This record gives sequence, C-alpha cells and structure tokens, in this order.
Amino acid sequence: MSLKKSFRPGYKFVRQSEGAELEVRNLNVHIKNNHILKNVNLVLPDKKITCIIGPSGCGKTTLLKTMNRLIDSVEGVRIDGGILLNNENIVGSGEKIINLRRKIGLVSQKPCPLPMSIFDNVAYGCRIHGIRNRRKLRMIVQYYLEAVGLWDEVSNRLNTPAARLSVGQQQRLCLARSLAVEPQFILADEATSALDPISSRNVEELFVKLKQDYSIIMVTHTLHQAKRIADHVVFMYLGEIIEAGPANEIFTNPQHQLTKEYLSGAFN
Repeated sequence: MSLKKSFRPGYKFVRQSEGAELEVRNLNVHIKNNHILKNVNLVLPDKKITCIIGPSGCGKTTLLKTMNRLIDSVEGVRIDGGILLNNENIVGSGEKIINLRRKIGLVSQKPCPLPMSIFDNVAYGCRIHGIRNRRKLRMIVQYYLEAVGLWDEVSNRLNTPAARLSVGQQQRLCLARSLAVEPQFILADEATSALDPISSRNVEELFVKLKQDYSIIMVTHTLHQAKRIADHVVFMYLGEIIEAGPANEIFTNPQHQLTKEYLSGAFN
C-alpha cells in the first residue's frame, strides 16, 4: 500500500503534481583544475529506483551533490550546464537552497543525525518550513517513523538523543527526517554501505516500498544490490555517462564495451 494514500499529516507539503521530472543537461563540474563531471546528460525516471554504478572516483557522489547543490560549498567549484527540476534550472538559480533541499533530499553514506532528540530530528525540517503546532508535529513524526519501520523501536524514547541509536537505526532516522518534508526525489549516497547485512537489507526493502511515492536515485558500489532493487541503471566512468537504461537491459545486454567489462569484474 502506498505510504501516502491513507494519512497525510503534512498537508502544507503535499505536491501539486503527481509526477516529478529531473533532467541533467550538458553538465560540467570543475573543482579547481580537475574536470570531475564531463558533459553529463541524463533523464531520471519518476517513481523508480535509479542506481548509479561505476568505479570509485568516477563522479557518482559529485553528481548527487550537484543535484541538491551541496556542491556549492566546495572551494573552487565551477558548474556549467543545467539540472532541470520540473523544467526549472536549479543550477545557479535564485531559489533558496532550503527550498530546493525540501524537494531533493539526500541520505548520506554515513548516518548524520542532528545533535538533538529523535523527535526533534524528524521535526527539524518541518519547523524550518513553518510548522510549529506540537500536535501536528507529533503526527508527522509518528507517521514517518512508522514509514521507515522505526516507530515500534523508539516510540517510548522519542526525547532521548538520536546519537544513542544504532547505526542502522540512525540511517532510518535520517531517511525519516528527509521524508518528513515530502521531497520529490530522494538521493541516497551509498546509504547502506555502513550498515550490517540485516540493516542493509531492511533499508533496501524500504526503498522498494518508497518508490510508490518517491523517485529514488541511489549511488552504490555493490552490483548485487543494484541488481536486486534497480529499475533504471546509470553507468559512469571517469566523469562521463557511458550507458544508461532499464536495469534488465543494462545487466543482461549492455551495449558499451566498458559497461561489459565493469559488470564482468574486469575493474572496479
């Protein structure tokens, strides 16, 4: 069942359109003298899990950080080209970063709970966007902790520091915090790499459930993980998109020799 069919506590954040479009056009990213992303063109499908694969240092994380403009704070960065969210270019736009990151949330490789209680972690973004009513906040917090399968584990200790949670619980908490402001896209940068196998599988299953309502873009170094959950695959190498398409086509019949070699384990 869709997470948002039965109860939507954050009515202020309900999206006006059912679909969301994210397109990368002729994107180049330079950091100082290094050309990191090279003429990247990409259309991200709506309400699918897109896995970005490729060897270390090929630009996968840089691409994610450019999508929600975390890259802006990097010293010496220069960006050319565009990233269109619902046909509006977000690169160098005048839109406030805080509004953009409500639309495009990011779950990092290492869980990063805020130095506050479990409750306040989930409520944090809602408060920034103007929700102050305690009852509504409690409804939102419970709803999204339930959505990530964490409510039963923490419902009796919502006021305890989030840092006391296990690593796997912290990662699910960070996901709940991102979901609480109802983004259109969820970016996941190796979101399971720091987790034990059970927690990793739980997060994978959660992403599969969430794609009913969200578009998920996930960087992963684990081909087995991509094969388990990806609907769409993007293969990157040395800052370029080598091949992109439906997961079953990429994994069973790759068209580019580099893709074939990477999938066969010739390099990583």
